[in-house]
Amino acid sequence: MLRKTGIGIAVVLGLVVTISVVTATSNAHFVGTPQLTISGNTVTATGKVAGLGQVNEIFVTVSGEAECINPGRKKPQAANKESFSAGGNFPVQNGKALFSVTLTAAFQPDCTPPMSVQWSNVVITVTAVPDDGTFLQFP
Repeated sequence: MLRKTGIGIAVVLGLVVTISVVTATSNAHFVGTPQLTISGNTVTATGKVAGLGQVNEIFVTVSGEAECINPGRKKPQAANKESFSAGGNFPVQNGKALFSVTLTAAFQPDCTPPMSVQWSNVVITVTAVPDDGTFLQFP
């Protein structure tokens, strides 16, 4: 009878620990608004994430669509529209992490002046490493 009680207590403690871990990571949020800086064919996303609990690091992905447009603002042909993404791991200290990821559009053929790159649908995605269910997206 004592063994069954001991196993029951271990199962209950295991559930409490699991619930605590899930709760600790469910508070993840951006501190302020992440910034997107566009310069030519690059987009740099910077920001801060807090409420990460016991997470060791985060993985941040930036994805978007780039179009090479002409001076008359004409939309490109299919060959000059592409989706791009970049990402990286960032350490968490005291439940917080800073990130900066640069995404670069590389067209073939190149998008050279007088053509210019126009970005759209740029999204920042944050997950925890190892994956604990943390998932943030901006916008």
